[in-house]
Amino acid sequence: MTDIRMSRRQFIALPVAAACLTLPPLPAFAQSYPTRPIKIVVPSPPGGTTDFLARAVGNRMQGTWGQAVVIENKPGAGLRLGADYVAKSPADGYTLLLAAVHHSIAQAVYKKRSYDLEKDLVPISIIADVPNVLIVPASLPAKNVKEFIALAKAQPGKLSYGSTGNGTAHHLIGEQFNDMAGTKLLHVPYKGSAPALTDLMGGQIQAMFDTASSCLPYITSGKVRALAVTSAKRSAALPDVPTLSESGLVGFDVVTWFGLMAPAGTPKEVVAQLQKEISRALAIPEMRDQLLKAGAEPVGSTSEQMAQQIHGEVQRFTALAKKVNLELE
Repeated sequence: MTDIRMSRRQFIALPVAAACLTLPPLPAFAQSYPTRPIKIVVPSPPGGTTDFLARAVGNRMQGTWGQAVVIENKPGAGLRLGADYVAKSPADGYTLLLAAVHHSIAQAVYKKRSYDLEKDLVPISIIADVPNVLIVPASLPAKNVKEFIALAKAQPGKLSYGSTGNGTAHHLIGEQFNDMAGTKLLHVPYKGSAPALTDLMGGQIQAMFDTASSCLPYITSGKVRALAVTSAKRSAALPDVPTLSESGLVGFDVVTWFGLMAPAGTPKEVVAQLQKEISRALAIPEMRDQLLKAGAEPVGSTSEQMAQQIHGEVQRFTALAKKVNLELE
């Protein structure tokens, strides 16, 4: 059985506040940054986790630096459209990407790519980890994972699950679920979480593996039903929802990370300045509470640590794609 594992980054050994204090003084060039508005490109539609985190971080940057931080949504191509745009933007620190684990996966499963994640973009910092949740319409008769699997097996090829696009984490989570549960859920790709959620609530699709930050309001309002979380441990935002591992799919453990990246060639001093600001923001209690209440766990990392994380994931997902015979054009 296929086993995707994206465990907690154990390389984060010190509190993010301490990281801020240990950074060396920056040259005058970095100290003058920024001198004009910064644009954070969100490669998905408004309303999803990526959009939420970009705005949360952008508001903190704006408050610190007194420069406008503009959020620009560029959805499409499984989150690759926005990444391609940033990769081809000037490397001056004024056009940034709110990246996610989806980009590591895309690097592994797409045969043809207009950019190289590890060569054309430079990591700045991982912002947060977010567990994924298996959700179904409130009208679906299945009340737990066991009942959902039984329902899917009784109608092979009839039930479908939505994702944020081909080659994204939610796509591969669904394929891992099919592999471990022995189901044949059909994959329906969307341009982002928000349109997929709309179709889920309308009954056009019967399931979705979505980040907790995106679907939490719909779960609490009763519009969708949470059957399980995909992480090894239960989510603090959904303490009563069991894990997939607890529900019979032992070893299922997938968490989605989100972080900031810039075009390759961006001055190291600017990358360090941005990383320092993210660490500072994540150390603010109000900021941490804001993320935790939305189902996101604050992380914080250096550029080098994020690069190591991405490199390991690309290798792991390349092997997985070969195993399940998944290759996309």
